[in-house]
Amino acid sequence: MSPGRRAERHARVALAAFGVVTVVDLVCLVAGSGLGHALAKPLLMPLLAAHVALRGGPRILVAALLFGWGGDVLLLFDVDAAFLAGMGSFAAGHVCYLVLFKKHAFIGHDAENGAPRARAAWPAVGYGVALVTTVALLWPDLPPELRLPVAAYSVLLTAMAYRATRLGLTAALGGALFMLSDTLIATGVAEWPQLPRPEFWIMGTYIAAQLLLVRGVMRAVGGRRTPVTSESAPAAP
Repeated sequence: MSPGRRAERHARVALAAFGVVTVVDLVCLVAGSGLGHALAKPLLMPLLAAHVALRGGPRILVAALLFGWGGDVLLLFDVDAAFLAGMGSFAAGHVCYLVLFKKHAFIGHDAENGAPRARAAWPAVGYGVALVTTVALLWPDLPPELRLPVAAYSVLLTAMAYRATRLGLTAALGGALFMLSDTLIATGVAEWPQLPRPEFWIMGTYIAAQLLLVRGVMRAVGGRRTPVTSESAPAAP
């Protein structure tokens, strides 16, 4: 078996293991097994990162997933210092995604008539409204020492989710789900009423977000329609 085929096989094994651990983690959350969740959660992002690395994906995508892993582990500790450190680790992951999105953004077939720029304005407005509304509603109920860090992180998270729309529907959905997952976390910190088994919904949307972002980036890297250059890239709205 050639090295390339061997790596592809190992990549499929890593992705299958990621799927198994995902099911285990979500079942543990439904069953209320804190120990099972604590054991399964730290395995998720390393397995997804291994899948990307074995498929020859961008190193910065692997870094984004490993920063996510750091955030996952830190949020297992229910103390403010760990929460802030975990938020910082996720923020670093978002920066990695932003770099990827800028490099591999799709340019539409009709770029010459300005239609992509007009379409891009709609998600920008939508995400802007969502950011301002969410922060304004959460602000009074957040602990005072977390208000500014949560607001700053929310700006970066929203920028990542918006920029993900430049890679197509798969990545766009991943960015939106990441924003939803972190908003669910923030409502818990603000002590708002929660859905039954809130960790299940947080982890379910988060895992789906990371997987969709990976698929969107890998698809863009493997077959984007037109490379983005300083001359051809559309102006940011």
